[in-house]
Amino acid sequence: MKQFIKYYIGSLFLTPRLYGGIFVCVVLFVTRFFIGWLGIIPYLALLILLGLFILDYLLLYTKEQGIFSKRTHAERFSNGDENAVRIDLENRYGFDVQVKIIDEIPHQFQRRDVLFQAFLKKGEASAVHYSLRPVKRGSYNFGSTIIFVNSSLNLLRRRYKFHQPADVPVYPGYLQMRKYQLMAISNRLNEVGVKKVRRLGHSMEFEQIKEYVQGDDYRTVNWKATARKGQLMVNNFTDEKSQQVYCVIDKGRVMKSPFEGLSLMDYAINASLVLSNVALTKQDKAGIITFSERAGAFLTANKKATQMHSILELLYNQKTRYLESDFEQLYINIRRNINQRSLIVLFTNFESLSGMRRHLPYLRKIAQHHLLLTVFFENTELQQILLTPAKTVEDVYVKTVAEKFAFEKRQIAKELQQYGILSILTPPQQLTINTINKYLELKARQAI
Repeated sequence: MKQFIKYYIGSLFLTPRLYGGIFVCVVLFVTRFFIGWLGIIPYLALLILLGLFILDYLLLYTKEQGIFSKRTHAERFSNGDENAVRIDLENRYGFDVQVKIIDEIPHQFQRRDVLFQAFLKKGEASAVHYSLRPVKRGSYNFGSTIIFVNSSLNLLRRRYKFHQPADVPVYPGYLQMRKYQLMAISNRLNEVGVKKVRRLGHSMEFEQIKEYVQGDDYRTVNWKATARKGQLMVNNFTDEKSQQVYCVIDKGRVMKSPFEGLSLMDYAINASLVLSNVALTKQDKAGIITFSERAGAFLTANKKATQMHSILELLYNQKTRYLESDFEQLYINIRRNINQRSLIVLFTNFESLSGMRRHLPYLRKIAQHHLLLTVFFENTELQQILLTPAKTVEDVYVKTVAEKFAFEKRQIAKELQQYGILSILTPPQQLTINTINKYLELKARQAI
């Protein structure tokens, strides 16, 4: 009996059109007391409404499974990127239906607007597409897909609940990594801001003669090969290979600050993933180091086929710590585990000149043995304040303080440069582009 009630009544919902019909019938019955000539019209109206109610009910419930639905998405999501989700629908009724779809997305998104409407003709299959942008790594849980169906009468709605629970891990931004990789293969990296860096001379090893593609240096045209082939051919040179590139990620409290939903540490993790992939593409060895108030994960630089998978899994499990990072421990860790001169790309954040000077002795010691590139972040909120015209005395005061902090950021970069430490001061959204450009520049200068 419970199953009968749950199936035939529990999934039934009344529509505003039905309530409107009931209201009309009530008005007719009330009016009949004052206007006698209405006669049986209210009864006829009620009978018609009841007949349509029964007809609509039979249309929706004579077929056990009138609607089919299935949600599909990637096995894992990319942090900070738009991830596609698709809901497939099929109308198995013998008539056209209107459907309303509610998808139970993971609670981390805090969205209540994942609601769609569609019109399906008899036997028609269709799909609804939407995207989700996670801003934290971890496991995300999807729930059920709920679909409300009504016929053209639109007096009743039948609810279908498709239990499709799914646990989706959110990994560092691997979609960004793939995008850069594909654009590198097609020689289109300049479209996303990666500069074509001119090599200093041709002391590198000659690799092959290949067809000219957009972006190649016209000074490398091989005219003899061009004459033979009848099309532009260029000489291709290989970069120096097997250099070690380590991405060092600060997990301390300074990396907890958010920007567009993502923490600075997540921006650093996404940039490290892309940079590691670019380094491996250049036949260099890529490794990862994390640290906070104590030494964290250490992945030895390598260029084996499984290295990117190891990097992805390591970065997936990193979490921000809430204490001040210990740069002395970082120096000890690097000296103990890295014997070959390497490019050390340190992702951190200095909010003040005095804060940087506390760590400067250890940065100088690292720079004595390796090529150290320190990457830290502009405060974009301050930039917005500086661009806003001051209208009151309070605005002038706020702009003065903001200018002081912005000036200190620039001073940090200059002071690091005085001690031979390379630096990048970048907005979070430009982090990946600026880091790749600097790496390619260092490769072209053969500085590693």
